[in-house]
Amino acid sequence: MLPIIVSEIGSAGPAWGRRGEKVSSIIAREIVRDIAQRKLAPGDMLESESVMLQRYQVARASLREALRILEVHGLIRMKPGPGGGPVVSEVDSAEFGRMATLFFQVQGIQFSELVEARLILEPLIARLAAQRHDPGDNDELRQIVQQGFAAKTDAEWLAASNAFHAKVLSMAGNGLLSIFSRAMKDIFTERASSVYVPRRRDKVRQVHADIADAIIEGKAEVAEQLMREHMSDYAKATAKREPHLMNEVVDWR
Repeated sequence: MLPIIVSEIGSAGPAWGRRGEKVSSIIAREIVRDIAQRKLAPGDMLESESVMLQRYQVARASLREALRILEVHGLIRMKPGPGGGPVVSEVDSAEFGRMATLFFQVQGIQFSELVEARLILEPLIARLAAQRHDPGDNDELRQIVQQGFAAKTDAEWLAASNAFHAKVLSMAGNGLLSIFSRAMKDIFTERASSVYVPRRRDKVRQVHADIADAIIEGKAEVAEQLMREHMSDYAKATAKREPHLMNEVVDWR
């Protein structure tokens, strides 16, 4: 790959950035492009600082600021000590959601609006999952449902319930819908993780099983309707048990 020549005063050409854009932002974007093109996996090391300085032909301060931008966004982490350096992080919905909450707080988005978004998205995604899912996911979905039935403690139940929704949301065949909807789920369940009391869990376990069956059998309308009813019930339970939460602004965490 040829070195990228950019100006330290932010006058990079149109191929690399907007007029006046900081060099660190341009380099951060190029590093992300390189990670994607090289198909680097979580845990893979990036090139050393000396190699990147040679490649990008920028000052050390600009390169380090670029790496800091990526670290703040959760795309890399810095491994300390000898042999350390920038390492590719796991890019997951929780990290995406964490960054989104910054904008939600500034915009004054309330939890009631987040719940409404989930009520719209998750039934649609259940439909898409029934239509598009990879049959290779069927066994894992069934196993997650069984984990819900086997759960004894609150922690086991919450883990199984969250895993069920995360799995369904990953089966729609649309990466953007998946990461966005999973992030909304992650944000909400972090704040309202105790909605379903033990006496109601048997009903929820069965609903999860019915939704899973509809998805596996390709019954799109059934999957969508069951998920809509399930999410509506969840929203009502949350509003009843934690009414204060619904009117709170989603804060950045």
